[in-house]
Amino acid sequence: MKPNTISAGAGFDPRRGRWIPWIFVLAMGVVIAVNGVLIWQALSTFTGVTTGHAYDRGLAYNDVLAESARQEALGWQARLRVEGHALRIAIDDREGRPVPGLLRGDLERPLEGGAVPLTLEAEGPGRYRAALDLPRAGQWEARLVLTGPGGREFDIRERIVVR
Repeated sequence: MKPNTISAGAGFDPRRGRWIPWIFVLAMGVVIAVNGVLIWQALSTFTGVTTGHAYDRGLAYNDVLAESARQEALGWQARLRVEGHALRIAIDDREGRPVPGLLRGDLERPLEGGAVPLTLEAEGPGRYRAALDLPRAGQWEARLVLTGPGGREFDIRERIVVR
């Protein structure tokens, strides 16, 4: 009787497994390429910062709260609406009476920055109009300041959509 031996050549071909390491190399290449695309997209798109000097503003948060309370105490309300190629602004007090004053401000793109100054014309006490000659349509943030009776200032921040 012959001992049970397995021959090295029986059923084993050394060339057959040569491609297995290349599969691992290819898989790692795909992972690196996908990560590269994701890193590029993360660095070339929205930064995540919507407020300039956010850290400093965070440190002065109590001042922000005090300013908000001062604005609230005035009781003034602003309504902005886009009509064709014009922005109309109405500012009233708590009782619905127009608040007279000097209004100034601009429009900014929320993410890109880039201010477009507004030429505001008074149409009556508390009523203003500005022609909208903007480089492109889309969402804009109106940043306006009304200096009203007694030199009191009222900040207006409102998003508008220009078509």
